[in-house]
Amino acid sequence: MNYRNGNYSAFYVSEPFDEYSLGARQAHDFCYYSLLGAWKKKDSNFPFIDSHNKTYSVRDGSDWEGTLKPRLHKRLMNSKNIILFLSSITKESRALREELQYGIGVLRLPVIVVYPELENTNIVDSSRRDFSSSVKRLWDNLPIFKKMMNAVPTIHVPFKKDLIARALSDEEFTVQSES
Repeated sequence: MNYRNGNYSAFYVSEPFDEYSLGARQAHDFCYYSLLGAWKKKDSNFPFIDSHNKTYSVRDGSDWEGTLKPRLHKRLMNSKNIILFLSSITKESRALREELQYGIGVLRLPVIVVYPELENTNIVDSSRRDFSSSVKRLWDNLPIFKKMMNAVPTIHVPFKKDLIARALSDEEFTVQSES
């Protein structure tokens, strides 16, 4: 049995990868994922455990079926939830689609959706859980998520450290809450 204590960060990276460039590190949303790690380094109480650090790194030019896909699955199996960065540049790449299909559809991992480009007031009317049109438009960028998001506990937050920390600490948004 896997020890599922990590947070799996999912974000869009364009394909095909170029192994001679910066690959994922040059991706728009990679900077937000990196900032989670920086917050953890600066504050050990920040409740982020990076699932990507639980397996060997992969090169951007690695084989999809033989290396990348199995590594994604292993990282997801060691995770208690998915942190999904959803922005205006997000597209449904093969990797992102696989992460969500396997993470939500097979492993039933809860999702913390982080909207880096939206302010708190632009996300949801909390009294009615009525999502803003700007949020709904972003869901259109990722049809697999739009289709699957109601299958597991899902929370939607802006990119604010305190709100992300609260979501990461909330037991309702861990796979253990599904038991």
